[in-house]
Amino acid sequence: MENLGGLNEVSEKEENTEVKVVNLDDEKKKRKPFHFWTVKGRDYQLKLKASTINKLENKYRQNILNLVDDMPPLSVMLTIIQAAMEPWEHGISYPDVMKLYDAWTEEDGNQTDLFKDIIIPTLVVSGFFPEKQAQSILEELANQ
Repeated sequence: MENLGGLNEVSEKEENTEVKVVNLDDEKKKRKPFHFWTVKGRDYQLKLKASTINKLENKYRQNILNLVDDMPPLSVMLTIIQAAMEPWEHGISYPDVMKLYDAWTEEDGNQTDLFKDIIIPTLVVSGFFPEKQAQSILEELANQ
């Protein structure tokens, strides 16, 4: 039977109520929405979505992380970039991406930088691994 008398139970319930104060500075760190590839002064948004990841995995018949275990061939990296651009640059074709790469290399880019400065950060923003793991991958590459 429920106790209907007295105020002790009411005050006990009120005392057990905790007030949570949320510090906005302690807010969970969020992943960057995109990685940007700047070519000829234009920023291209790069991020792989589930649909484009699926296309890549079907094309290569393996997980993307297997493709980038070591530095992949240029054609694979450019295809990853095309897939990462596709949702944001409607109608981007592989020859378009090759032209961007050629223009980027004229601006002092190179294949090694493409891998460590474009592909790996794109995979980070796409949710393949956390930023800390990306840093260890890049350090490992630097030591090779």
